[in-house]
Amino acid sequence: MPIPERRTRPLWRTLATAATAALLAVLVSPGAAQSAAPRESKPVYSYDKAIRESVWVDTRLDGDGDGKTDRVAVDIVRPREPAQQGRKVPVIMDASPYYSCCGRGNESQKKTYDAHGNVVQFPLFYDNYFVPRGYAFVAVDLAGTNRSDGCVDVGGRSDIQSGKAVVDWLNGRGKGYTTRTGTERAKAGWTNGRTGMIGKSYDATIANGVAATGVEGLKTIVPIGGISSWYDYYFQQGAPLYDSGPEWLSDYVESPEARARCAAVQKRLVDEAPRTGDWTGLWDERNYVPDAGKVKASVFVVHGMQDLNVRAKHFGQWWDALAKAGVDRKIWLAQTGHVDPFDSRRSAWVDTLHRWFDHELLGYDNGVDREPMADIERTPDHWTTDRVWPPRTTDSVRLSPAKGSAAGVGTLGLKHGSGTEAFTDDPKLSETDWAAQIDKSTPEKAGFITEPLGKDLRLSGSSKVTVTATPSTTTAHLSAVLVDLGPATIRDYADAGEGITTLTDRTCWGASTAGDSSCFLRTEAKTADVNSTVFSRGWADLGNYASDRTGKPLTPGKPYTITLDLAPSDHVVPAGHRLALIVAGTDKDLIDPPSTTPTLALDLSRTVARVPLVGGADAFAAATSGSAKATPRATAPDGVSSLRPSRPIPGGTH
Repeated sequence: MPIPERRTRPLWRTLATAATAALLAVLVSPGAAQSAAPRESKPVYSYDKAIRESVWVDTRLDGDGDGKTDRVAVDIVRPREPAQQGRKVPVIMDASPYYSCCGRGNESQKKTYDAHGNVVQFPLFYDNYFVPRGYAFVAVDLAGTNRSDGCVDVGGRSDIQSGKAVVDWLNGRGKGYTTRTGTERAKAGWTNGRTGMIGKSYDATIANGVAATGVEGLKTIVPIGGISSWYDYYFQQGAPLYDSGPEWLSDYVESPEARARCAAVQKRLVDEAPRTGDWTGLWDERNYVPDAGKVKASVFVVHGMQDLNVRAKHFGQWWDALAKAGVDRKIWLAQTGHVDPFDSRRSAWVDTLHRWFDHELLGYDNGVDREPMADIERTPDHWTTDRVWPPRTTDSVRLSPAKGSAAGVGTLGLKHGSGTEAFTDDPKLSETDWAAQIDKSTPEKAGFITEPLGKDLRLSGSSKVTVTATPSTTTAHLSAVLVDLGPATIRDYADAGEGITTLTDRTCWGASTAGDSSCFLRTEAKTADVNSTVFSRGWADLGNYASDRTGKPLTPGKPYTITLDLAPSDHVVPAGHRLALIVAGTDKDLIDPPSTTPTLALDLSRTVARVPLVGGADAFAAATSGSAKATPRATAPDGVSSLRPSRPIPGGTH
C-alpha cells in the first residue's frame, strides 16, 4: 500500500513569528532592523573579502587504530561583516569524500589551496551564492579523504561521525583545532549553530545518515540522489547489482596515506560484505531507514526516477519512513538519471533552494512552506506539482497476469489468471530488449499487457510483484519491470550525460574571485524518441524466497514464492498506450547473472502485481473499459542509449 499522509506535527515548521523574523533581518542586512519582516536574503556581503579558514574537528573515533582520535578537515568560507559586528550566521554544509579524488558537480571541481594550505576554491555554487547572502559554507573532508585523518568506511560509523562531529562543533559541543596535529583550539563562535546539509550521491548519503542520528542543530537536509541503505546500493533481495563491494569504493576515494594505514578497515569491508548477498551486521550499521524516527531536520528529497546508479528504491524507502515518522519534507522527482537539479532545472532549482534555506535556516516566512510538496518532471523540462505525494487518492491495486494467444505474450488486468508461462535466463539481454519484443513470443521473458488505454492512468509510488516460480537449476535471479508501451520523447537517461547535454557557454550564480568562479557550463535536456519506457524495476535472487536477509540453494523442480520490491516512480501512461509487466531473469548491466542458466515456470494463479494507482481500481477499470486504438508507433529512431556497465561509484560527474 502507498504510505498514507500522516502528521504528528505540521507538515512544515513555521520557524519564526513576525517579531522574531524582523529581528533576524539584522543577520542579513547592515544597519538597523527593517520595519517589515524579510522574505529573502540579499547578496549584501562581500564574497571577495569573506573569511576563509580551515579547522580540524575531533571525531572522537580512532578509525585508523593509531592510538589518537581522528580529526576531519573542515574548510570554511563565511561573510566578514557579520563577524566584525558580532552577529552570528547559519551554516550550509557539504560533507564529501570527493573533494580531492574525483571532484564535485558536472565539471568535477575539486578544492584547491594556495602555497600556504589556505583554501582557494570551493566546488559548486553554494559558497558563491549563499555567502554574500549571510550564510557560511562548510566543506568537510570525510575521514580518510583529502586532509582528514582516519579511514573511509563507506557509510559506516566513521563516515557519519565525520559529519555529525562537525555539527556538534558548530553548536559548541565538540572540539576543533587550528591545525591537524596541534593543540590550539578553534571555536565556532561566529555561527548560531543552525545547520543545513546538502550534497549529491555519497554526500547526500552522509546527510541522510547524520540526520538519522537525531543530532541537535541540524535543521534541514537536502539529499540529491542519496543512498538510504548501503545494502541496497550493492544488492537487492540477494541479487548482486555490481561485481564488487564497498572495499572497491573505499580504496577509490581514500587519500594515498589513508590507503596505506587502513588495511584493517578494508579487510572488514570485504569479510563482512559477502558477495552471496546475505545481510550482515555491516549492512545494519549502514541502513539509515530504521532511524527515520530520530530525524529532527526537515528533508528536501531530490532524485532522478531513472537513476541507475543510486537507484530509485533509496528515495522511496527513505521517503516512506520519514512520512511514517511525521518528518517535514518536500520532494523533486526528475526524468533524469544520476543528475543534480542544478544541471537539469537550474534557475528554478537555485530559486527554490534559496527560499528553502531562507525558510529553514533564517526563519523567513517566504511562502515556500505553503507550496506543493512535490514537483515531478512529466516530459523533458515540463513539470507538474502535487500538494501531497503520493496523492491521497492513490491506492494499491492488484493486477493479475494471464495467458494470451501466444507463449509469453499474456494479458494484465483485474481478473485472476491461471496456467503457466516459462522463460530462460539470457544474461545478454536487458529490459529494453525485452520491451522491444513485448508483442513477440521470445524465450527470455514473459510479458503481460493491457489493451490500449481509453484514459490516462497514473502510477504514483512503489509497486510489488509477487511471483511463484519453479526453477530448473539451483540458482536463479529474477527481474520485474513495468513498461509504458507507446511513443514518447523522454530524457535519454542511459546516455553518458544521463539525460543532459553539457554546452559550451556559462551562466553565473553568485559572486566570484580569481580562484573561485560562480560561472558554470550550461546544460540542456538530452532526449530520445522511444516506443516503450521502462519506468519501474525490481530484482531478487529467488534463493531469498524465505528471507530478504539470507539466501538458500534452490531445489530444481520445486516452486518458490517471492515478492520483488519495485522502485517508486510517478508515471502517467497516456490514453492510447498500453501498460505492461515483464518478468524475466538477468537484467543486463543492472544485475549480475546467477551461476547457472535456469528456465523458470511462472504459476500465473500465484503471480500478482500490486501497483499504486491514482484513483485506485476504479481508475484502472475506467482506463481499460471499452475500446481504444493503439497510438501509432513512432517513426523516429527508437530507444534510449545502451546501458553502460560501470563501477559502483555513487557520484559520477553529474
